[in-house]
Formats: sequence, structure tokens, C-alpha cells
Amino acid sequence: MNITIRQEQIEDYEITERVVECAFARAEHSDKKEHKLVSRIRKSTSFIPKLSLVAVDHDHNKIIGHLLLSKIKIRNDNGNAESLALAPVSVIPEYQNNGVGKLLIFEALKRAKDLAYNSIVVLGHPEYYPKFGFKKASLWGIEAPFEVPDEAYMAIELHENALNKVSGIVEYPSVFFE
Repeated sequence: MNITIRQEQIEDYEITERVVECAFARAEHSDKKEHKLVSRIRKSTSFIPKLSLVAVDHDHNKIIGHLLLSKIKIRNDNGNAESLALAPVSVIPEYQNNGVGKLLIFEALKRAKDLAYNSIVVLGHPEYYPKFGFKKASLWGIEAPFEVPDEAYMAIELHENALNKVSGIVEYPSVFFE
């Protein structure tokens, strides 16, 4: 497979949303509306175009995956810290379990770090995300704003000790809940 990761372009939006919808069509823990979330995030102030990535299979000239990092805050009584949410990561079924998601995540981590972001939070599979360096968010005193198993809510520091003085409840933009 000849796969590259690049920034999503406006002309990709419709195809990307179909990829996201297809990727989650049979997912066990899904409301089947992830593609609508992607569309809402793109229209919000939380959207970072440079951190909306697509995986392209050049052998078949098609988009086969998508990943989105968007702005969130970690809020406590002393203020808030900016962070990123990793949601969603999508790979069409026939390409799943072939390393496409891994390519997307590693590239997203690199780009977010290059753009001087400090951390990323994800709600995901506790067996999958630690491979990339994610740890339970509770280790830093970071909590989800909703009920979630501790081991499934994770964070990663993009710079050494970036979360040492950060704790609180993650505040997602309202577009996550529409």
C-alpha cells in the first residue's frame, strides 16, 4: 500500500464525512453520528485546519482515513489550560487493522507538537492508545465532564512535563453535544 497523510482540504469534506460514517457504521460504541460531529467541529472556533488529516491510498487514489484534533480546555478553580481532543479517528473497514490509524495518530502527534500544543486528550480503547504514549488522564487529575471508565479516558504530553501543573475537568465545545 502506498499511503500518505496530508492535511484535509475543503474539497475533501464530503468524501471525508462518508469515510467517517463508513468507519463507524458497525462500531459497537458509537452513536453513528461521528461524521456529523466532524462537520460541526469544522464550523466552530475549535477547528484547527492544520490538524484535520486524511490518509490517502495512492494506489487507488482515494481517501481511506481521517483524524481530527480540535481545541478544548482543561478547567479548574485557578483557570484553564488549552489542550486538544483527539476525536474521531476513522479508517474505512477494508483498510482497518493495517496501520492506517497508527500513521494518522503519529502524524497528528508530530504536527500538534510542531504547532506548540502541549497535550491531547482522548476517550478510546485502553489497549490501543497507550501504544502512542497516552496514559490515564486521572494520573494528572484530569477528568471527563461525563461518566466514563477511568482507563478509557487518556491524555498525552507533547512536551516534557506539559501536564504537571494542569488538572481539572475537560471542557469540550458545545458542538460535541449537539
